Amino acid sequence: MDTIVTSAGEIAYDVQGAGPTVVLLPSGGHRRRDYDEVRGLLPERFRSISIDWPGHGESAASASNELNLTDLVEEILNRMAPDGAVLVGNSIGGNVATRLAVRRPNLVRGLMIIDGGGFEAAQLSSRVFCTMMSRPWFVRLIYPGFSWWYMRSRTSADRRARADAIATTRTAAGRKAVAQMWHSFTLPGHDLRDQARQIAAPTVLIWGEQDPVLPLAAARTAHELIPESKLVVIDSGHSPHTSNPEAVAEQLNLLLATAFDAESEIN
Repeated sequence: MDTIVTSAGEIAYDVQGAGPTVVLLPSGGHRRRDYDEVRGLLPERFRSISIDWPGHGESAASASNELNLTDLVEEILNRMAPDGAVLVGNSIGGNVATRLAVRRPNLVRGLMIIDGGGFEAAQLSSRVFCTMMSRPWFVRLIYPGFSWWYMRSRTSADRRARADAIATTRTAAGRKAVAQMWHSFTLPGHDLRDQARQIAAPTVLIWGEQDPVLPLAAARTAHELIPESKLVVIDSGHSPHTSNPEAVAEQLNLLLATAFDAESEIN
């Protein structure tokens, strides 16, 4: 593990490989090691950087809404990948990655959105749930059952990811960060549908067919809006990359080839 001191505090990350960069952004509550299995299937000639959000793992606590996290990742990219990177993001990580693809297209060479937020139609029931999840006490109370529901665990990586998420919500900093994330889902700025057509980076949408939080309708909306995007549906819950890392890595390798003009070098 390494750390980088940012305007949001000290952020934990780790690096594998060397070369053109892919940055991996986890879901809220989850840890950077959610991507371990996928990273193990990437060629050594690419550098992968996986981070822990503020208040998660070894990262210092700081403001954790979608806009703050977008600023944070932009700062990290400016310092660690100024020539641009492929961004991979799950859930809120997908929302943040999408925002950066619109805001800083020169920094985002390719985009993989894994069950990402911001493309779903607003419904009263989801707004009420997000409001409840904005309360740290509720996050702690519900997360064991909630994570069982959305993970649809079937692999050891799924079970590890769920355990990490529950552990995050057992710390004061972690559940505060998660609550702030969920609060940002209630704000008008959460909706990315009006911005999606501006994305110029090659984009792959990975979606869990059994995701109960962000159903396939949101994936289809994103696919329709993002120019020349590719949609890949995987039999999983909210975290396809832990349920089927081989399928996700296959698509990521193709995206890296497209983004860095290195298809012939990827075996």
